[in-house]
Amino acid sequence: QVQFVASGGGLVQPGGSLRLSCSPSGSFFFSTAHMGWYRLTPGQQRELVARVTIGESKSYADSVKGRFTISKDNARNTLVLQMNMMTPEDTGVYFCNTDRLAKANAWGQGTQVTVSS
Repeated sequence: QVQFVASGGGLVQPGGSLRLSCSPSGSFFFSTAHMGWYRLTPGQQRELVARVTIGESKSYADSVKGRFTISKDNARNTLVLQMNMMTPEDTGVYFCNTDRLAKANAWGQGTQVTVSS
């Protein structure tokens, strides 16, 4: 079963930007699945923050709309989350996943994002 490895997290000041990337651990093409970026924060459930369908239709959680952009880099077979104008509420561990694996609660490696001055 494929798993996904997220990278690009780190410490950023409020108002700053980060670019997260996600790569598959096995044979998988992002063009073949609906994909999402999820955020896990302490004491809360994992939240879907951005989603892109096979047909490139994109949707966002209200809390990140206008600040985050999800995209597929099919040439590099990478899923990207560009995060701008970040706030402390964006702090958490970020994961990417397919719709199916997310529903099955099968998760790969996330990346820690901390927004703090």
